Amino acid sequence: MPVAPTYPGVYVQELSSGVRTIAGVATSIAAFVGFFKKGPMNDAIRVLSFGEFERNFGGLDVESEASYAIQQFFLNGGTEAWIVRTAATGGDGGPDTASVTLDDGSSDVIVIDASSAGSWGNAISVTVDYDTKDTTDTTLFNLTVTDGSTVEIFRNLNMDPNSSAYAVDAVNDGSVLVDADLPAVPPAITARPSVGDSPLTGGLNGVVPTATELTGDEDDKTGIYALLDVDLFNILCIPDTMLLDDLEAASVAAAATKLCDDERAFYIMDIPQQDGDRDSFTEVQSWLSANSTLRDKNVAMYFPRPQIADSLKDYRLRPVAVSGTMAGLYARTDSTRGVWKAPAGTEAVLRGVQKLSYRLTDGENGVLNPLAVNCLRTFPVYGNVAWGARTMDGADQIGSEWKYLPVRRLALYLEESLFRGTQWVVFEPNDEPLWAQIRLNIGAFLHTLFRQGAFQGSKPSDAYFVKCDRETTTQTDINNGIVNIIVGFAPLKPAEFVIISIQQMAGQIDT
Repeated sequence: MPVAPTYPGVYVQELSSGVRTIAGVATSIAAFVGFFKKGPMNDAIRVLSFGEFERNFGGLDVESEASYAIQQFFLNGGTEAWIVRTAATGGDGGPDTASVTLDDGSSDVIVIDASSAGSWGNAISVTVDYDTKDTTDTTLFNLTVTDGSTVEIFRNLNMDPNSSAYAVDAVNDGSVLVDADLPAVPPAITARPSVGDSPLTGGLNGVVPTATELTGDEDDKTGIYALLDVDLFNILCIPDTMLLDDLEAASVAAAATKLCDDERAFYIMDIPQQDGDRDSFTEVQSWLSANSTLRDKNVAMYFPRPQIADSLKDYRLRPVAVSGTMAGLYARTDSTRGVWKAPAGTEAVLRGVQKLSYRLTDGENGVLNPLAVNCLRTFPVYGNVAWGARTMDGADQIGSEWKYLPVRRLALYLEESLFRGTQWVVFEPNDEPLWAQIRLNIGAFLHTLFRQGAFQGSKPSDAYFVKCDRETTTQTDINNGIVNIIVGFAPLKPAEFVIISIQQMAGQIDT
């Protein structure tokens, strides 16, 4: 604001530079939706390592394709993932939560439930004792929760809701193993459970989810729609689709593609594997032909499946979903080279992959690549590598501008970064000073990327432009509260084909 001088002297005021730095968003936060033996149902939980996944979701499970995919994600370079647990009802019911009701010999006092559904909760035991700070106080008790080597102790509890030692609040605030609740008939505030050990019972895992559970409900935010509560994710993986039949898998893929289109994310699709027959070169072509409607610029498909050593089965080879391995490779490439570098080539080694389910020849690779199927290949010295970088919209016959995976992922990165970095513009006075600030800030962001090698061109004017002026925003737009910003960029496209021409030199060489 202008200074209003009232006395003779020097007045100092700070002026805004108009610089509002735009920070680039993360590019390789993965989201996994699938079946696990532990963890909250239909709730997105962030994990930053495979060890944290083991603590929260139980680790590897032979029935869980998603658990192996997550292991591969972190092994190949992933650093952050959101996990959504889903399950279908099995023949014995479930998924159900293990529980025990503690009583005082005549009436129920407190209900202890495992923190999430699953048979894992049946291993939990609750112990009550009266070795409190005041053994003469007949309302106090201690509660010990044990799950293997994990022990949680809550001392000097009571059942008075107005007390700071109220058992229900103390357990719910401090335990990661169990939750506490009141029975149907609330106990007296002087009640306390009887001394002794009480195991939790009734926990059931359910079974591997069908298309219904994986897709979920958008209004209830279940299944893949639990990710609507996540601030940002970039890569979606649904490994359990490989266990579905063709129609169910196509249904899940269609919903996942729509979600990624809406959320500016990228979907690595796992195609169904009925008894492993999709590991055949001819079968994958047939599936692709029958499901051409699943092609989208925000989707990629890989063939064949990786095989890893399964630590749960004496390290015998197990085919796994490709999405987890590739999501980790995306993350590794982003961190070392940038999102504009194709996650493919001789440096795109598939870590932890002992073998591929099908060994492609050059000729077979030449058939699949024009169909936008990204191939995984085995080469001498280099080992197992990713050897394709096209989106599902990148078939030669389509001629899409989003043919290449790094071009599309760079565009998604720019869109999300600019969306978040221009929020300050809303409600600012819509005239040339604002437009100049917009050009300055977006231009500075794009220039940083240019210097990092994200765009084509030897100078900035060849690499990108930002236009926001009277030509883009007319008086009618101003009257309607609209400011239009046009951003253009020249993406780097991968050198997919390297052609070397050799000829003999005719004539003699002068000496």
